[in-house]
Amino acid sequence: MRPLQPLLFFFLTNFLGGETLPATTSSTPEDYPLPAPQKLPITKKIHAKVVAKANATAKTKHETYRETVPKAKGAELTMVAIPGGTLALDKKRTVELSPFWISSIEIPWSLYQAYYQNDLGRNKDGSLLEPEKNTSLVDAVSQPTPQYHDMFLSGQFDNGPNYPAMNMTHHAASKFCQWLTAQTGNFYRLPTEAEWEYACRAGATTSYSFGSDENQIGEYAWYYDNSDDTYHQTGQKKPNAWGLYDMHGNVAEWVLDGHDPNYRSSLKSGTTNPWRIAETRYPRIVKGGSWDDDPEDLTITSQTKSSKDWKMIDPQVPKSIWYHTNGQHVGFRIVRSVAIPSAEEMHLFWNTDWWTPDRNAEDL
Repeated sequence: MRPLQPLLFFFLTNFLGGETLPATTSSTPEDYPLPAPQKLPITKKIHAKVVAKANATAKTKHETYRETVPKAKGAELTMVAIPGGTLALDKKRTVELSPFWISSIEIPWSLYQAYYQNDLGRNKDGSLLEPEKNTSLVDAVSQPTPQYHDMFLSGQFDNGPNYPAMNMTHHAASKFCQWLTAQTGNFYRLPTEAEWEYACRAGATTSYSFGSDENQIGEYAWYYDNSDDTYHQTGQKKPNAWGLYDMHGNVAEWVLDGHDPNYRSSLKSGTTNPWRIAETRYPRIVKGGSWDDDPEDLTITSQTKSSKDWKMIDPQVPKSIWYHTNGQHVGFRIVRSVAIPSAEEMHLFWNTDWWTPDRNAEDL
């Protein structure tokens, strides 16, 4: 394994609660080489919009609200206010979470379709083919190119507006958050694994948000035994105590973290807002299990690791950075932190891939 990127040390210190930085590094993100630096100017413009909106309004109350998305024909999402608090990792260790908002449902096609079917000429990295002809900040955000393989061709999955979006890569989900922020002026991103677990628990200390009785899983989740081999419209099952739907089952949900079998056990008790930033594209983590999983894979702490096999039927070289052609079980939900991060921090949340041009295409 190659040495850790200097940027990883920044997050170990600033997001993981005080571990020691090497003497040759600094503690501000501006001192590190950022991913996709050529796209930082767009991030800075979006950051300025977020700050301007915050300055133009009264202090934002931390309460549940609804957001209208202009580019999605006015479709709405509900963001549930989650209080800060403590998440138990085990009987001896806990981590602390700052307050945030999280979407009440998995992001549906009513919101995602306008993003992935953006009807503009784009390069493979999602940038505009003719940027000089388009002055829209929203459209300047990298967005998916047309899909190579029609994900609905088999008829197994419905793309109605209330079904959860699926098939997207971690990168695509992160850039959706940037696209959404550019429209609304509120900063959105994927949740960390710790935030996801904390929101799913909603105060519970059991295997599931509703308890530990697997016989109740069908009341809260679409899973292998009741899904009829497909996903279902969001919000049809019972929510958890904080009003969040489909935290178990339906589609598994991307979180920011890269997978590391030793990461969780290495966290110190009292760590604040932990995030295991990924060094490589695989494996990343999805949480909550899906319509194709058994109950034991739907627990709060269970993880599924992303795999190159999720692109198996994509014949392109390199393969698409936007779609997992075999990822019909994968979706996501989003969060908004109360504190507004710096432009550089926003850029890190939205540009989560570390690949370089000379990386083997099979790593994609």
